[in-house]
Amino acid sequence: MTAVLTNTVPVGYVGAPRLMRTLDADLTGHLAGHGTLPALSRDALLALLDAAPLAGRGGAGFPLATKIRALGRGEPIVVVNGAEGEPVSAKDRALLSRVPHLVLDGAQLLATAVGGRRVLVAVSDPGLLGPLKQALAERPDAGVRFELRTVPDRFVAGEARALVSALNGGSAVPPGRRVLPTDRGVDGRPTLLGNTETLAQLAVLARTGRAGFGSTGTPAEPGTTLLTVTGAVASPGVLEVPLGTPLGTVAQAVGAEPAQTVVVGGYHGAWLRPAPTLPISRAGLTAAGGTLGAGVLIFVGRQTCALAELTRVAHWLAGESAKQCGPCSFGLPALAAELARLTAGRAAKRELLRTANQLPGRGACAHPDGAVRFLRSGLALLTEEAQLHGAYGSCRRTDLGQLATTRTGWR
Repeated sequence: MTAVLTNTVPVGYVGAPRLMRTLDADLTGHLAGHGTLPALSRDALLALLDAAPLAGRGGAGFPLATKIRALGRGEPIVVVNGAEGEPVSAKDRALLSRVPHLVLDGAQLLATAVGGRRVLVAVSDPGLLGPLKQALAERPDAGVRFELRTVPDRFVAGEARALVSALNGGSAVPPGRRVLPTDRGVDGRPTLLGNTETLAQLAVLARTGRAGFGSTGTPAEPGTTLLTVTGAVASPGVLEVPLGTPLGTVAQAVGAEPAQTVVVGGYHGAWLRPAPTLPISRAGLTAAGGTLGAGVLIFVGRQTCALAELTRVAHWLAGESAKQCGPCSFGLPALAAELARLTAGRAAKRELLRTANQLPGRGACAHPDGAVRFLRSGLALLTEEAQLHGAYGSCRRTDLGQLATTRTGWR
């Protein structure tokens, strides 16, 4: 790992960096490192995305080409989704503060290709406004108007429909009605939302073409990805790695301690065994029962009580709910309370699972589904620890806070 320390986010990479090639550069340095941004028509962009499929780098991993083809009639609005709801994740901050021109390039290219003239850059961290204003002041007029917006810093605020609601002056929660932003989004216009990393990757793809973009990664998933790596590691931070990189390589790069488990994809993700050969890719993690999700990777060390860590995150997830339906308002708090009783050795695992089984598929948004998936995954992996707590009321380890629920440290 080659590491570059910032005053906020430690940034590093395995192999040759792409997204992080021109850290802290002004527009001149950015163009010297990446080259001139090409202009692509809608058809040319779709042909490129069909040749080198670019999945969204937010939580859902939705293909960018599919979003473009789903746009309704009328002049669209493009939204840069920098509302990083995961408390552990720092890749939005790393991109928007260290290489903002790459993200803005991707947004400009996308807006021009689909006939949009307005780009909203939505962030949940007001500290990003300064670097973004400076970057925008350096850019020539390219027929696209950029607007900076701040939205609430909440776990569910980065969900597409929640973000649209906030940008329209409403609450930053997903509305119950299932209206797609591509049909009716900001100001009632068709709206195309792109995660910050997705847009940065698009700017790289447009410059390198299919062959250059696919020179690293895997045939099915070309390119690199950003990971926020934390937990029981010597060098936490944002790491750029080729897709398909083995978990063991990442562990070595960040100085990971021996781990009992790893959490992948964030707090709507999953708990997995720390197999060194596990490939960090969407296909590799899915095959192992996980998900790349928001690009979060947490090494859960052997010195912490993983069950207590899981319980604390369960309470946090309950508190972050939109509270607009029963599963969020009552189900998640009840689930967290039962998990606390299990951790204290006063409840059986089957009682907790009975409550968990009642929640998925019934919420106004996907938050209960993601939270239950995360908690079930942890329980399945921590069976022996739960048995220790059931027998003795404790495993004699403490909660070291390796699964962070507050934006401390580099945040």
